[in-house]
Amino acid sequence: MAHYNKSDIADLKQDLTVEDTLSGFPMTFNTTWGIFSPRAIDVGSVMLIKYLDVNSSDKCLDLGCGYGVLGLTMAKMAPQGEVIMVDKDYVAVDYANKNAKKNNTPHASARLSNGFSEVHERHFNVIVSNIPAKVGNELLYIFLHDAYERLAPGGRFYVVTITGLRDFMKRAFKEVFGNYKKHKQGPAYTVASAVKEE
Repeated sequence: MAHYNKSDIADLKQDLTVEDTLSGFPMTFNTTWGIFSPRAIDVGSVMLIKYLDVNSSDKCLDLGCGYGVLGLTMAKMAPQGEVIMVDKDYVAVDYANKNAKKNNTPHASARLSNGFSEVHERHFNVIVSNIPAKVGNELLYIFLHDAYERLAPGGRFYVVTITGLRDFMKRAFKEVFGNYKKHKQGPAYTVASAVKEE
C-alpha cells in the first residue's frame, strides 16, 4: 500500500490529466481523486463508446456523467446537437463542465441531478449510462422508466453494466421498452440498448 507524507499531499491535490482517442476524436480530461476512474478512462465507458450510434444533430443525455467521458464524446459525434450531462456528485459536474470547455464542446453542459430529478427536457435521441455496479434494482427500474419517458420516439438508451447484471437488464429492458439488444458481452462488462418504439 502506498504511503504518503504530508509533503506529498499538495501534489495529490493537483488535477490529473487523462488523454485518449474516443470514437476517432482526440480528447483530454482533467480529473481528480474521488471521482470515478480518475487515472484512466474506464473499460466499461470505452466499450460502450464503440457501440454508440449518434447522429450529428442528436439531442443526448449522459446519466451519471462523472468527469464527462461519454457526454463529451457524444458532443463530438453530434456537433449540431445538444448534450446534457448529469451527476449527483458536484465535483464530477464541475469537472464535466471544465472538460466541456477543454474539449471545445460548447453545446455540452453538466448539472447536478439525482438521476433524472433535474432533467426537465424531453425528446432525447440518445441517453447513455455507465451504471454503477451497486445501485440496486429499484434505482435501475427508476432509471429505465425515466429514460423511457424522456426519449423521443425512436430514441435509444445505451447502458454498460457489470456482466453479472446482464440477465436483470435484459428482463427489465424488455419489461419497460419491449425490446433489448446486447451489443457486447465481455468478462467484466456488458453493453446493451433498447429503443423507444414509435
